[in-house]
Amino acid sequence: MTSSPLLHLPGAVPAEGRDEGVAAHYGELYGEQRALAAGRGFVDLSHRGVVTVTGPERLSWLHLLLTQHLTELPPGQATEALILSANGHIEHALYLVDDGETVWAHVEPGTQEALIAYLESMKFFYRVEVADRTADFAVVHLPAGSIAEVAKEHAVRETPYGRDVFLPRAELEAFAAAHGPAAGLLAYEALRVEAHRPRLGQETDHRTIPHELGWIGTAVHLQKGCYRGQETVARVHNLGKPPRRLVFLHLDGSEVLLPAHGTPVRLAADGEEGRQLGFVTTAVRHHELGPIALALVKRNVPVDAPLLAGNTAAAQEVVVAP
Repeated sequence: MTSSPLLHLPGAVPAEGRDEGVAAHYGELYGEQRALAAGRGFVDLSHRGVVTVTGPERLSWLHLLLTQHLTELPPGQATEALILSANGHIEHALYLVDDGETVWAHVEPGTQEALIAYLESMKFFYRVEVADRTADFAVVHLPAGSIAEVAKEHAVRETPYGRDVFLPRAELEAFAAAHGPAAGLLAYEALRVEAHRPRLGQETDHRTIPHELGWIGTAVHLQKGCYRGQETVARVHNLGKPPRRLVFLHLDGSEVLLPAHGTPVRLAADGEEGRQLGFVTTAVRHHELGPIALALVKRNVPVDAPLLAGNTAAAQEVVVAP
């Protein structure tokens, strides 16, 4: 993985694990969060994969493969979509926009090769071309409320949470100089958790279905035609009983360490030896809310029950209703 040139900015501390290659923070974790919340600065997401689809049949072809309705997607309108397994489990999450000639999508770091392999296997006689543009283009995020100007030639995904800009990698440093201050992944993730937004590989495991995370409605269109995994989506939607549900946790602020990804979640009444009912997916420190987390728990966990995340007391808020 190529490291971002913005790791040379003053105070930059590299992220680790799946976010390796960009900055975790630039020395001011809470200050960076506050800047983003106020619509200032940007986030370097240049470690994410960038995939494009061109050709006259790109939207109708993707419509057959993805969970989202794409045949009439207007140019410039952002959307997100999933690729599911035959059993309805989430395999890929795409954040995309069509600029009138090309569909631009960014995906989780390191997943673009497997995604492209699947898309290539499904081309058949469709007039489409799929390309990995990660080496040439980087994603940068401008927060909601930002008044930063973006060159018209750049593809942009505009959402309620801000703008994702597909920027030539050669322009990263100039962009940073013009649109600072830079904010790191920890600040970005804190605001993502606050907004209850799931992330592939964090809130998902090998058996996650869209209903469990609230991705129904934002990434899944329930009135479109067949796609792989649709039978599971329709069955669970009609029965209304996904096996697990995403919850938002307010964590005990007296604990020094945040619970790691995968930390067991139990009923507080049962103690640390109680039966595991779920696991922490992402835990962060928020500039206003303190330590917070997302977790995936069994559907039948009472919505008002105090929980334990490892040995940390946690109060839950409903994200996905049981």
